[in-house]
Amino acid sequence: MRKLLKILARMLAVFFASALSVLGVGAIVGIQLWQSLLMAGALGVARVLEGIARAYIGDGKLTDLEIEEVFQRAATRKKS
Repeated sequence: MRKLLKILARMLAVFFASALSVLGVGAIVGIQLWQSLLMAGALGVARVLEGIARAYIGDGKLTDLEIEEVFQRAATRKKS
């Protein structure tokens, strides 16, 4: 349960980091601010979920190291 809460808290951080990185872009292309924040945040969380799922699929286990690697990739993702 503790691991799940830690993952959820970190996913919330990914959501905000992803959403805030596109704060002004939505206004430039004419999308509502809340829509662009929601889309960017959801995409960041989806990438993390995909990484965790792929790590689990490999051997049916999810180690702390695998979780850490997924979040490190999300934290260092280059903005385009």
